[in-house]
Amino acid sequence: MAKSGFSGLLYRRLVGATVNSGRGLRQAIMTEEAFQVYVFLSVLLVPLAFMISANYVQLILMFGAIFLVLITELLNTAVEAVVDRVGLDRHELSGRAKDMGSAAVSLSIILFFVVWGIVVAENF
Repeated sequence: MAKSGFSGLLYRRLVGATVNSGRGLRQAIMTEEAFQVYVFLSVLLVPLAFMISANYVQLILMFGAIFLVLITELLNTAVEAVVDRVGLDRHELSGRAKDMGSAAVSLSIILFFVVWGIVVAENF
């Protein structure tokens, strides 16, 4: 049975967003080396977080730190793709955009090490 009215619109929107998100994740995994590395590390770190954390709050913080690195890498990749799409010639603003995306990834990695370091220090 087809959805109608507001619920149908909401359903189509949800399905469309899910399909687009899946496509973006798949493309990042297939084409972006940095994202591949972070996904591989995440697969190792998620089970480790269960072993290291002493409570749900620590577990959520550890998961959050992992996912923040993945999220910022996806956003950085998107910025780089748009900048490259506009043009491959060197431009100050293009360089600035790419550098800021890279800085965002670096800050998320620093946060990851801080969160994981504190949890490990508290529990061992």
